[in-house]
Amino acid sequence: MNINYKNKSLVTLLLSLFLATTICSSQKKETNDLLEKSENWVNELNLGDKEKEARLINVITTHRMAVQDWHNSHSFEVVPKGINPKTGEQLSDLDRSIIVDSAMPKSVHNALIDGLKADLNETQIEFILDKYTIGKVAFTLKGYHAIVTDLTAEEEAVILKNLKEAREMAIDFKQMTQISAIFEIYKTKNEQYLNLNGRNWRQLYKDYGKRIKAEKANKTN
Repeated sequence: MNINYKNKSLVTLLLSLFLATTICSSQKKETNDLLEKSENWVNELNLGDKEKEARLINVITTHRMAVQDWHNSHSFEVVPKGINPKTGEQLSDLDRSIIVDSAMPKSVHNALIDGLKADLNETQIEFILDKYTIGKVAFTLKGYHAIVTDLTAEEEAVILKNLKEAREMAIDFKQMTQISAIFEIYKTKNEQYLNLNGRNWRQLYKDYGKRIKAEKANKTN
């Protein structure tokens, strides 16, 4: 019996060491991937200033590591399976993950923005923020123009402002599903704005669907 207990203890110890090594290797890979992406983003700016580039790589990597660490150490399960008080619908796992990750200290976000502002102009800052969100601002705006073919300059300005707010909020989330969900919040705001501005979003989207269907049919014929 003693031999069996010792064997079980040894197996448990070896398994624990294996898991610890695996987790450590995974975390190291994540960190290296973050650093590599940060370097690539900054290099695309073609700043020609090594000191400035080093500061920016550090600022971006530090922020992305903080976002990653917060997400990895705060399970969505700490948020009870309640309801959304605005809709009455059951909170999804995605909802719960957004709630817990949005509790990350604001100082993490502010440190990134302050660091970018110290070395970059507004256009360059937007370039970096677009990298975080894989260009969702431009992509989504293009979609609005396709749906609302006579979109006015004033409407575009409001929509773009909302999309940029979505982008700045979204950079503090790790997963792409979370980033997309943040954009959905602001897309809803845009649709409400268009409705209040005399548009009928549902009809506009329906008409857009018909145009796309007709275009596909024409290509087939």
